[in-house]
Amino acid sequence: MAAVEYVKEGRIAYITINRPEAMNSLSVEVRDGLQAAYKDFRDNNDLWVAIVTGAGDRAFSAGADIKGFRPATGEEAAAARVAEKPLRPDTIWKPFIAAIHGYCLGGGCELAMTCDIRIAADNAQFGQPEVNIGFMPGGGGTIRMPRFIPRAIAAEILLTGTRINATEALRVGLVSRVVPRDKLMETAKEIAETILSRGPLGVRATKEAMIRGYSMTLEEGLDLERQLATSVRTTEDFMEGARAFAQKRPPQYKAR
Repeated sequence: MAAVEYVKEGRIAYITINRPEAMNSLSVEVRDGLQAAYKDFRDNNDLWVAIVTGAGDRAFSAGADIKGFRPATGEEAAAARVAEKPLRPDTIWKPFIAAIHGYCLGGGCELAMTCDIRIAADNAQFGQPEVNIGFMPGGGGTIRMPRFIPRAIAAEILLTGTRINATEALRVGLVSRVVPRDKLMETAKEIAETILSRGPLGVRATKEAMIRGYSMTLEEGLDLERQLATSVRTTEDFMEGARAFAQKRPPQYKAR
């Protein structure tokens, strides 16, 4: 059984962490499977949106596989500092939707935060419990969470290791919707289908501007936006979108 299921349906890629017996903890096999799925999704011109979720009913992902933890040697720490950066959803300009249920903790929460849109089932719980075992978030939790939600709330979650439920995650802005558990994948697919009806190159340029622009000054961000908008205006998709609007018909985009 694959640690990560990767299924393509039309232009949607479904990436499912498939270790329900271990609450979809992030083993080496899961991390390798995610990297392979990300690479294929990035490079496949027929795929335009990805949905990331976890198998079973208990967890999106409860985080790192603690059983596999051991102290790092000096050599391993040095190698980690110069290792090639892994692919992440926020380094790929195609949109990712996280469909989150049950436990979304530690590395699982960090994975969810790399996705563009986060939808939570009403049974979801979020947290970064690494400090509870004398560790710290190492997959972006300390960097992304204070940028995504109010810093004081992020600090309480990160420094105490306590969890918040789906309602609180929605209130503070960590997720954009909370839906009944049995509507989670249906809702994620509806959002994906809406994105698929939009111009894919415009969508990708919009994501790139949002993510790259976040670390820029206002003027730098505006320059980037202008450059990307100018590039999109030269595409066949933009011309098709403009024609379709004038002709009052659905556009037929081709990502060209």
